[in-house]
Amino acid sequence: MTNTLYHGVYFSELLYHVARMTEDKGRQLILADGKHSAQEEREAIQYLLDLRCDAIIIYPRFLTVDEMDEIVENHSQPIMVLNRRLRRHASHCVWSDQKASAMRVVERLIALGHRDIAFITGSLDSPTGVERLAGYKDALAGHGIALNEALIAEGRWTPETGAAGVESLRQRGVTYSALVASNDDMAIGAMKQLHQLGVKVPEQVSVVGFDDIALAPYMVPSLASVRVPVTEMIKESINRLIFMLDGGEFNFQQSFPER
Repeated sequence: MTNTLYHGVYFSELLYHVARMTEDKGRQLILADGKHSAQEEREAIQYLLDLRCDAIIIYPRFLTVDEMDEIVENHSQPIMVLNRRLRRHASHCVWSDQKASAMRVVERLIALGHRDIAFITGSLDSPTGVERLAGYKDALAGHGIALNEALIAEGRWTPETGAAGVESLRQRGVTYSALVASNDDMAIGAMKQLHQLGVKVPEQVSVVGFDDIALAPYMVPSLASVRVPVTEMIKESINRLIFMLDGGEFNFQQSFPER
């Protein structure tokens, strides 16, 4: 498996499930770090190929969809790509529609009467961060709400950047009745900063995150969060790899809805 080794609950959970499920199938997980560039992701994948791994799971951050399609085409090992939608090899990927999920969250807030909705992005060099921001913008546009760029703060998936996002919004002097953070770690940081500013959650500002981490319901107040089907995606990926190792061929595509 290749990916930048992010800190955070989401990737800890993802790696835990990959390791457990591969062991359940009598396999051993070997991890390669894609670090911080497309070239380093290529090197991590080549490292696993050189080891003659039976199969490879790729969780890419920088590689393009076209390049991943080429990787699938040019190597005999079964390969699955997580959380990116391939164009030519749909059977070799499982993904969640990040944009649609963000749209649904914002639309629910609008339905509850919110018009001024702040957004803390994830890293904008990641597809997930870009797609969730796009979903936020499209939801506003779809309901005739003018986009206010001052309500968007850039984060990088950590609680610290969630808190910094709230502080940035305060310094800009903007007001908002709801805040969507691109993951739960940032939402938790945002909630703490709001508390320190004397803002009551959810009475004055509703806060929503993504990933539905185990800590979310134990926050005070509990954190509303969108569940990302990590376990289901990993299980499907490993089952497909085992099927391909046994000589099977797939000819379908599947996405996993966030809830």
